[in-house]
Amino acid sequence: MHPTYHPSWEPVLAPVLERQWPRISRALAGQDYLPPAEDVCRALLMPLDEVRVLIVGQDPYPTPGHAMGMAFSTRPGVKPPRSLVNIYRELYDDVGVRGREDGDLSAWAAQGVLLLNRVLTVGPGQAGSHRRIGWEEVTEAVIRALNRTPLVAILWGRDAQTCERFLPDVPCITSPHPSPLSASRGFFGSRPFSRANALLRDQGAREIAWDL
Repeated sequence: MHPTYHPSWEPVLAPVLERQWPRISRALAGQDYLPPAEDVCRALLMPLDEVRVLIVGQDPYPTPGHAMGMAFSTRPGVKPPRSLVNIYRELYDDVGVRGREDGDLSAWAAQGVLLLNRVLTVGPGQAGSHRRIGWEEVTEAVIRALNRTPLVAILWGRDAQTCERFLPDVPCITSPHPSPLSASRGFFGSRPFSRANALLRDQGAREIAWDL
């Protein structure tokens, strides 16, 4: 497996993959991992210059059949995991948009919302199992390449918020993670969707229609 992504990312990713890919591929060799190989870099099929909002997740859903290469999103027809249920709740409270019956967030990606996990693979049933195998360096390069306007970053939780330093020129919306363990400590009521649109307007950019 070698990552597949839009050609616009090649100048960004080629140098870091040259350094990190041998390490990552050794860690993955002979192992089951999620999402499937063809979906590992699915988020980066979006052209670099089309990204208007960056949402950073931690790592893919560890339940087989859920992860599909975009942070927080599931495959069509898959019941939303608990973190996504909380995102849907805040989406409705913030902008009046009801979430889907499933967890497919492709409609956001189609509008330039890059749903990027900090770590791009995970072992089945083993959340966090592929940290520190080299993915963090790869996604850091991606995030640094987005340090331009118009862009808004939404950073939920401490892992995502460590990325703020890579985006000195980008307005960042931060809050606790939507996980059931932390959502009640400041994620609910944080209004990230309306705030992102206000910041896009301030930059003269088109808003996101958050409908799903």
